[in-house]
Amino acid sequence: MARLIHLSDLHFGAHDDRLVDAVERRVDDAKPDLVVISGDFTQRARTEQFKQACHFLERLRKAGHEVLGVPGNHDVPLYDVLRRFLSPLTRYRRFIDQSLCPFHELPGAAVLGINTARSLTFKDGRINQDQVAFIRDTFARTRPETARILVTHHPLFALPVGDGPELGKAIGRQELALDAVADAGVDLLLAGHNHRASTHHAKDLVTDAGPALVIQAGTATSTRLRDEEQSFNLLEVGDAEVTVAVQAWDGAGYASRDAQRFVRRGEHWETATGEQLAEAPEA
Repeated sequence: MARLIHLSDLHFGAHDDRLVDAVERRVDDAKPDLVVISGDFTQRARTEQFKQACHFLERLRKAGHEVLGVPGNHDVPLYDVLRRFLSPLTRYRRFIDQSLCPFHELPGAAVLGINTARSLTFKDGRINQDQVAFIRDTFARTRPETARILVTHHPLFALPVGDGPELGKAIGRQELALDAVADAGVDLLLAGHNHRASTHHAKDLVTDAGPALVIQAGTATSTRLRDEEQSFNLLEVGDAEVTVAVQAWDGAGYASRDAQRFVRRGEHWETATGEQLAEAPEA
C-alpha cells in the first residue's frame, strides 16, 4: 500500500509559520512514501517567496521524504509583465524543480504531475495537446494493476460547494483533458486551487468523465481562507482500495478528520460500506 501526503496552495509570502511547522511535524509522523504538492508554492512568484518554499522542500527531503510538485497560477509572476510572458516559470525551475511534468513510481502507484498554469490567464488553467499525449504515453508504460494518479494545480472540473453554485471554472480544453484521463485509465485526480477539501466521483461532475476519483486539497499553510480551515490530505492507496483522510488544522496541529474509503468494482470506484470493506482485498 502506498501512502501519500497531498499538500496544496502553500502560498509562501502569505503563510503562517506555525502552520508550516505543524505540516512538517504531521508529515514526519505520517511517514509517507511521497509528498505531492499541487501548486501555488508562492503568493506572488517573488524570489524571496520561492526561497522560503525551497527551504521548506529541503527540510522535507532532509527528513527523508520524496516530493513531487507542479506549479500553480500564483507561481507565475503577476505584476512583472516581461517575466510573466517571456520567462514565467524560471524562478520555479530554479528553486522548486526543473521538470514541469514530474513522474514518480511507487509500489502499486504511479504519480504524474502536469503544469496547468499559463501566462495568458490570471488564475484559470489549461492543458494542451502535447500534455495530453504525455499523459497517455506515460501511463501506458505502467503496469495495468498500478494505481494511476494525475496531479494538477487546477481541477479539471467546476466543483460544487454544498447546495450553492459551483466554485471556479473547469480547466481550459476540459473535453481534451477528460478524454486523455479516460484513455490513460487514471484512477485519482489530485488538485488544489480552490482552498477547499473535497472528494467526488468524476462521473457525478461530468456524465461521461470516466471512473476517476477527484480529490481536492485545501490550503495547507496560507492565511488566505475560503470559509474553511487550513488542511491537506493523507491518502492510502492499495489494491482496488483508496482511503482519503483530511488533515485539518485545529489551532494546535493537524489531526485526521472526515476519512472516506473507496473500493474499486470493475471500472468504477464505489464509496465503501461496511460490507464492502469486509470484502475488499488486503493491501
